[in-house]
Amino acid sequence: MIKKYSLTLLSVLLIASFILAGCSSAPSGPVVIKVASQSPLSGGQSSIGVDIKNGAELALNQLGAPLKGMGFEVQLAPYDDQANPDTGVANAKQIVADPSILCVVGHYNSGVQIPSSEVYHSSKLANVSPANTNPKVTDRGYVEVSRIVGRDDMQGAVGAQFAQGKGIKSVYILHDKTAYGQGIAEFFKREAETLGIKVLGFEGTEEKANFDALITPVLSANPELVYFGGMFDQISVFIKQSRQKGYTGMFMSDDGFDSPEAASIAGKALIEGTGTFYSTVAGPAKLYPGTAKFQEDFKAKYNADPKPFAAQGYDSMGICLKAIEEAAKANGNKLPTREQVSAAVRALKGYEGITGSISFNAKGDLTKAKYFMIQVVSEDPTKWADNKIDKTLELEPPQ
Repeated sequence: MIKKYSLTLLSVLLIASFILAGCSSAPSGPVVIKVASQSPLSGGQSSIGVDIKNGAELALNQLGAPLKGMGFEVQLAPYDDQANPDTGVANAKQIVADPSILCVVGHYNSGVQIPSSEVYHSSKLANVSPANTNPKVTDRGYVEVSRIVGRDDMQGAVGAQFAQGKGIKSVYILHDKTAYGQGIAEFFKREAETLGIKVLGFEGTEEKANFDALITPVLSANPELVYFGGMFDQISVFIKQSRQKGYTGMFMSDDGFDSPEAASIAGKALIEGTGTFYSTVAGPAKLYPGTAKFQEDFKAKYNADPKPFAAQGYDSMGICLKAIEEAAKANGNKLPTREQVSAAVRALKGYEGITGSISFNAKGDLTKAKYFMIQVVSEDPTKWADNKIDKTLELEPPQ
C-alpha cells in the first residue's frame, strides 16, 4: 500500500510541476496595440515621408498615456511605401494581416493612398490621412478613411484665383501623370478657364532628369505662368532647367512642392524671374499657434526642424490614439474592434490638435480646411519655413 501511495503522490507532483511550468511560460503584461504609418521613408520624397513618420512617433510618445493607463501598450509600426502604389498596397496587405494594428497614419501621395485604402476598407481598418488631397480619397464614402487636410478641387481653384489676382492672363499647365499631380492640375485648369486665363498647353510627363523636350514648347508659347502639378523632386529640376533655358515668367505649384529639398535642388532659380509660388494645405508648423511646443520637442528629438506635414503626422496619430481610447471605453475598457475604432475616428468632434480644432463631416473631410498661398523668398533650404505667406483661406469642402 505504501508503494502505491508513493507512486500516486509522485504523479500529482509531476502534474503540478507541468502546470506551474505552463503558467510561468504564459505571456503576461499589457495587451499590445499597434498604429501603423505609411509614407516614403526612402527615395526622392523621403525627406517629407520620414517627418510624417517622426511626427506620428512623437505623438505616440506624448499622447499614449491614457491607453497605457487602461492596460494597453501602444507601438508604432512604420512602413515605407516608397511613394509607389504597388509597394503601398503590398504593405497594406501586411498591415491588415496583423490583428494588433487598429489604425493607420498615412500616406503622403494620393496615388498611393487611394489603392492602399481599398485594402484598409475591406478590413474595416481606420486610416487617418495627414496629407492626401485628391477628392477620391473621401468621395468614395468609406467610413474608415478620414483626412485632416483640404482637397485638391479646392486647392487647385485657390491657385487659379490667386494667379488671376496677380494679373496672370496666360498659363502653360504641366503635371506628373499621377492621381495627385494630374488631378490638381485639372482643377487649376478648370478654374483658370472659368476666370478667363488663357491655357496655352496642358501636358503630363514622368521625366525627372532632362526636360528639354518639354521646355522648348513652353518657351515657344511664352506664358506668363507655368503651373506644375506634382512633387518637389521633379518640379524643382524642371524649374532649374527652365531658368537656364531663359524662362523669366512665374512658376506655381502645389503642396507636393512644399519641401526645403526644392531649394536644395533648384537654388536661386526659385527666386529668379517673377518668382515661384505654391499652394498648400499644410505649410510650415509655425503657421499654427498650437505647434510651439511641438516644434521645440521635434527638434530636440530629431535634431532638425519639422518639415511640412510633420505636424499633421502628429495630429493624425493623436486622432488614432483618441479614437482607440474612446472605442475601448465604449467596449468596457477592453480591446476594441477595428470597426469600432473606425466609427470612433469619424465621431470625433472638436478634437484639439496642434494644427487646430478637427471635426469630420460624413465623408471624412474636415468641416473647414485651411489653404495657404506661399512665395519662395530664399534659395537657402534652411530658410524654407520663412517663405512668405501671401494669402490664407479657410474653406468648407464641397457638398
